[in-house]
Parts: sequence; C-alpha cells; structure tokens
Amino acid sequence: MMNVLYLHGLDGHLSDDKRVALEKYGRVIGPQIDYRISDRNIEILTDQYQQEQIDIVIGNSIGGLMAYHISLAYGTPCLIFNPALPYTSVPQQIPVIRKRTEILQVVLGKQDEVINYLDTMKYLEDTVAPEVEYKLHIHSTLPHRIEIATFEEELNLFFQSINISKTIP
Repeated sequence: MMNVLYLHGLDGHLSDDKRVALEKYGRVIGPQIDYRISDRNIEILTDQYQQEQIDIVIGNSIGGLMAYHISLAYGTPCLIFNPALPYTSVPQQIPVIRKRTEILQVVLGKQDEVINYLDTMKYLEDTVAPEVEYKLHIHSTLPHRIEIATFEEELNLFFQSINISKTIP
C-alpha cells in the first residue's frame, strides 16, 4: 500500500472529507502541525517521516511549501495546492536539495486572497529545474481554501498522471 503524506495549511488540519478522498489512494499520514514552533519544519518533517517510505507528498498553503521541499528531499511525486512558495508569514529554512522530484502538479487559484498565483508562477519559473516538467492547473474561481470537489478532481488527475489507481474500487 502506498504511503501518502498530507500537510495542511497554517492553523489548519486534515479535514475528514479530504482524509476520505486521500484514503482511496493509500495510507494517509496527516500530522497536526504548528508551523510557528520552528523555522526548521521542512528538515524536521523530512527526518520524522524518513522511515515511513513516503510515496507521495501533498500539501496546501504553507503545507504546500513543506510538501514541495520534502518531495525534493525524498525524490517523490508531489501535488500542491496554492503553495506558499514565494512567501509565507511563518519564515522557514529551506534545506539544500538532495534529490529531485520527477512529478510535480501545482494547483493555483486566481481568487486566492492569501498568495498571489502570479507570484507562485514566477517562483516556479525561476526555481524549478529545467528538466522537471511540472503541471500547472489554474482555476479562475478558486480561492485560497480548497473545496472538496476541486480537491478530489485534482487528486484524480494527479494519480492518473502517475499511473496509480485507487486502492478502493
């Protein structure tokens, strides 16, 4: 069974409906995190779940920032929603990249009132390795908070793109 690490946004949590959606694809590891406790959360989380053999990393907002960098450390596929890549209200140390993700899907909302999608696009353009082909899905009406219908739709597209079917029919 596949291990899916899901990282929520600032002051958030993994909701029951999103957990159910994720469980269709594997075992969900969804820790409750207070991102304000440390500026080394990426390193802490990477080390904490090293033994879990994480297959997929998914996150949103600051959890998207964490998921992106953890996927680089593990070399695993990554799906991020409105990630706080270009800036965050909770400063974080970005570790040296040890590997590279081959599969990256980024979901951005044009109505995101927290993180400007254009800033994220620029960040990706400037920082993602040229040999990494990433998928960028822009939703014209999507705000910062991801509703379950969009979450499920993007999960389905992501797992189809990496040829992994649901564990539950």
